[in-house]
Amino acid sequence: MPLDWNRVGAGNVSPLLRPREIYAALPQRPWPYLRHEQGEVLERWFDRRSDRDVVIKQNTGGGKTVVGLLIAQSTLNEGVGKAVYLAPDTYLARQVRTEADRLGLVTTDDAGDLAFRRGRAILVTTFHKLVNGMSVFGVVGDDREKIDLGIVVVDDAHAALATAEGQFRLTVPAEHDAYDELLDEFAEDMKAQSPKAWADVCTDDYTATIRIPFWSWVDKQDEVMAILHPHAKDDKFKFVWPLIGDILPLCAATVTSRSVELRPPCLPIAMIPAFHKAARRVYLTATLADDSVLVTDLDADPAMLRRPVTPGSASDLGDRMILAPIGLNPELDDEAVRVMARQFADGDRDGDSVAENEPVNVVVLVPSKKAAAAWRPYADRVHLVGDLETGVAELKAGHVGLVVLINKYDGVDLPGDACRLLILDGVPRPMDAAERREAGVLWGSGTLLTRQIQRIEQGMGRGVRDSEDHCVVLLLGSELAVAIHDPRQHGLLSPATRAQVELSQQIAQQIEGEGLGAVRSAISACLDREPQWLTLSRRALADIRYAESSVIRPEAIAARKAFDLAVTGQLRGAADQMQRTITELQDKAVRGLLTEQRAAYLHQVDAASAQRMLTMALADNPFVLRPTAGVTPKQLKAVAVQAVAAAEFLTAEYEEGIALVLGVRALLDEIVWGDKDRSDDAEAAWERLGHHLGLASTRPEKRYGTGPDNLWALSLSRHAVIELKTGCSTDTISKSDLDQLGGSVRWDEKTHPGAEQVPVMVHPSGTIDDKGVPVPGMRVVTEQTWERLKQAVRGFAVALADGQGRWKDEMAVAEQLAYAKLTAGNFFQTYAVAPRSTAR
Repeated sequence: MPLDWNRVGAGNVSPLLRPREIYAALPQRPWPYLRHEQGEVLERWFDRRSDRDVVIKQNTGGGKTVVGLLIAQSTLNEGVGKAVYLAPDTYLARQVRTEADRLGLVTTDDAGDLAFRRGRAILVTTFHKLVNGMSVFGVVGDDREKIDLGIVVVDDAHAALATAEGQFRLTVPAEHDAYDELLDEFAEDMKAQSPKAWADVCTDDYTATIRIPFWSWVDKQDEVMAILHPHAKDDKFKFVWPLIGDILPLCAATVTSRSVELRPPCLPIAMIPAFHKAARRVYLTATLADDSVLVTDLDADPAMLRRPVTPGSASDLGDRMILAPIGLNPELDDEAVRVMARQFADGDRDGDSVAENEPVNVVVLVPSKKAAAAWRPYADRVHLVGDLETGVAELKAGHVGLVVLINKYDGVDLPGDACRLLILDGVPRPMDAAERREAGVLWGSGTLLTRQIQRIEQGMGRGVRDSEDHCVVLLLGSELAVAIHDPRQHGLLSPATRAQVELSQQIAQQIEGEGLGAVRSAISACLDREPQWLTLSRRALADIRYAESSVIRPEAIAARKAFDLAVTGQLRGAADQMQRTITELQDKAVRGLLTEQRAAYLHQVDAASAQRMLTMALADNPFVLRPTAGVTPKQLKAVAVQAVAAAEFLTAEYEEGIALVLGVRALLDEIVWGDKDRSDDAEAAWERLGHHLGLASTRPEKRYGTGPDNLWALSLSRHAVIELKTGCSTDTISKSDLDQLGGSVRWDEKTHPGAEQVPVMVHPSGTIDDKGVPVPGMRVVTEQTWERLKQAVRGFAVALADGQGRWKDEMAVAEQLAYAKLTAGNFFQTYAVAPRSTAR
């Protein structure tokens, strides 16, 4: 008689709740057991499942997807409510559904699916699908059904937040009718803030950004609404307008030649009730220490976030050797590393044009198409985000060679042979206007540094996906080399990554100063799984533990509380909430920016006090908005002795010789010719170059909205008035650029009566356009003379780093300044030329 399976076990119908037990009962589980670390995380979450906000941290490749799916299924089994699993993009959402199929868990990608609505399937979709102004889950104020959720699992939370921020940012493109109307309405207000930046916007310089002063923005809200509201149903508006239309006065409006961007200080996530009121919200993240953005963007409970759920040990990370070639030898050329990478992809590890070894997949992460261009002669494939799925599938299927991925530092899994050599060539830079403006205002702050290190660590995690995996990571370029050598940045890495970096640095110390042959040998030791290396690598992680608490910055908590008060009309309370935190902050850059936001809230109830507050903000951060009364430029005072000032600056900035060499190289690498996107970086770098050489150096245009890009006090009575045009691609210096330099000279004559001006143009060409008239006495730092200057400054740093702290000795510094002709008296005579006319 055939068995009737429906009668077997009929009395045992209670659903399983513990995720580990759910996995054990799966009919088609892909592994006999969960990994130990996964089991630990699931048990700890289960004990805390009543907490509304839980952040789960595991090393890259720790199996977070399986953890998230089992947590979602557990919540369904418990009857708490519907379950949604959110991925950062459609590519990753498909990966999650594939993983669920392997586990035998029922999923859907349709929010209307009855299985999802009845709590019998997990909806796997993107953050974008849930969070938008036309969300099928319902938005406050619309007539759609509001879908209640039992749990929302946010996968790769830090990557998903970039999507979330975009959903609450209204971008009015330059080709839209409303763009010109907004610019006309606020033209005088922006011009008063920065005549130069306004002129740049008007002449289509897409790198220029101006924030519309908050007092003008608030006071003209009727006009703003009249301009924007007629377009509320436009394709460019309809997904964002319902989310921010009611809080436009609270938004920051940032203008570029390409768009006007409106962004609230925090995300009004309450506009999406499905997320805001979900019974449980679980955030799956890598081991990044700072989770403040979960508070500002998603209104997560900071007290709950401070207690992350982690495995007991952080040793579940795969084997990585992490090296920065120029940190080993500053003379190593990036191009030589590219050639070496190509050779490893071909199996030619020793570079003799004979493939003696198995070829490996080499994956290169670059921040932009421009950065990818240097790799194209060596690459088998170059992929943008749009064709990423096909490219990654090809890598997983077998040997491809050298593959370049553009601007994708997170959310890509490259397990096993899919990637054995991972190269990071550059760091992603802020792309949208508000982020660029904020990056400029927070330049040099710990907050900005933390964000950058998080992006770097996310990138380094792409090639190791479980504890048995292995990969070599090369950090190309000076900026990335500094990230693992500078103690401030090194300390921001997660414990496991920091341990791997420290072990790799012990290897680096043995091959320091050698050529690429030593680097080849070190890479091969990891790829060949040499027992000595493998033992050391695993020992380095054996006793590493996850951080017991997450960093939630007090300013993030204050910003969230203040915003929630402001949304309900309690503007004075919002300003007071921010002030309580401002007084406790040590970071002046952040303190100034928060004071600007406090003034923005206060303006709507006390405009005069708000203006006084802006003056206070400027004392901490000279790059915030300037009050309506303007700012009187401070007199730039020359240093008494250049060598003494240089030694004091270098002593405060660098603890080790290698840090000095790498820091100076990174500084010089910020000045990029022919790239307008890097113009602001170049101006900031030139200011710091002055400090490194012991000169009083400042950025008047950035500080005061008028004056030159840079101003150096060469002596008590002699100033270098400097305009940087590194982004130019013309072969002559235009009349407008010359007029700008002349205007800056007149500004300095007025600001510093009695001082002699040395007009300086930093431009690819030393030739004057036939319509232009050179400024009397001007000098030009051309692309050619810049190369000589770079070599001199590098030599200055290398000479001071050679020995026991010579950069701290003013006599040694004086000697090197004189030798390299970097003294105030020689600098522009040596490294700049007199302009030529086109007639010559």
